Amino acid sequence: MRVLEVIQRSAKFLTNKGVDSSRLQAELLLAHVLKVPRMKLYLNFERELAEAELTSVRELVRRRGQREPLQHIVGSTSFCGLEVAVNRSVLVPRPETELLAELGWQFLNKRVASGTDALTALDFGTGSGCIAITVAAQCPAAKVVALDSSAEALALAKQNAERNGVDGRIEFLRSDGFAGLPSNTSFDLIISNPPYIPSGEIETLQPEVRDFDPREALDGGADGLDFYRRLAEQAPRFIRLNGRIMLEFGDGQAADIKRIFEHQRWITESVIEDYTQRPRIFIARRD
Repeated sequence: MRVLEVIQRSAKFLTNKGVDSSRLQAELLLAHVLKVPRMKLYLNFERELAEAELTSVRELVRRRGQREPLQHIVGSTSFCGLEVAVNRSVLVPRPETELLAELGWQFLNKRVASGTDALTALDFGTGSGCIAITVAAQCPAAKVVALDSSAEALALAKQNAERNGVDGRIEFLRSDGFAGLPSNTSFDLIISNPPYIPSGEIETLQPEVRDFDPREALDGGADGLDFYRRLAEQAPRFIRLNGRIMLEFGDGQAADIKRIFEHQRWITESVIEDYTQRPRIFIARRD
C-alpha cells in the first residue's frame, strides 16, 4: 500500500471515530512510523510501505481511534520548540500554556536587564516540567524550583530537564503545595497551570483528556477554583518584593480569580488573552 492511500484510509477511519483533524493526525502517525518529517510524506506519496511498516501504522491508528492522545502514542510533544516526553502521569501541555511560559521568561529576563541577580522561579505543579524547563532554557540567569505532589510526574520532569540540558538549574521537589518549601524561601516568579476544571465537568471533557490526563491535574474542586484560593492565601510569604504570580485559568473564571486574589490583598496587574482571544493568564503582584 502506498503512502497516500495509507493517509487517506487512516484519515477516514479516524474521522469515523470522532477524531478532530483526522488527516493531520494520520500524517503525523505515519511520519512517526517512517521516521521522517511530516512534510516529506508529500514528496513520497507513491512510496510503497513494507509489511512491517503497515502493521505498525495500523496499530497506532487503531490506538488513536480509541482516542488515546497522539502525544502519548508517539511519546512526546513540542513545547516552545523543546521536545518534552509525556505519559499518563502528566497533563499533555496545551498551546495556551506556551504563552504562560513565555510571559514568565520575559518577566525574568527584564529583571536580569534591570540588574537583579540570584533570580528564582517556582513552577507550582510542574507535571511534565514543560514550564520549568522552558523558563530555565530561556532565562539562563534563573534558578527554578519545580514542585509537584506526584513522584511519577517528577521523575518524568527530571528526564525532560536532562533531555533539554537544563537539569543543573532546576531543583525538583515533591511537595503537597508549599508545605515542603523552607519557610525562608522566596521567588521572583511563581508560575502555575493549576487544575481548574470543576469536578462535575470532568466527565464531559473529550476522551483524550478525560480518560488519559491524570485526574489530579484536572480537578479544581466544585467550582474549579480550589487551587487559586490556596495560591492567593499561601503564596504571599514566598514572593519577593516586586515579584509576580502568573497563572493559567479556564473559560469564564477571570472575574472570580481576580476577586479571590484581591481579597488576599494582591494587586491585579493584568489578565492576558490567549491566541483565541479568550482571557487565559492572570498576573498579580504584592506591594
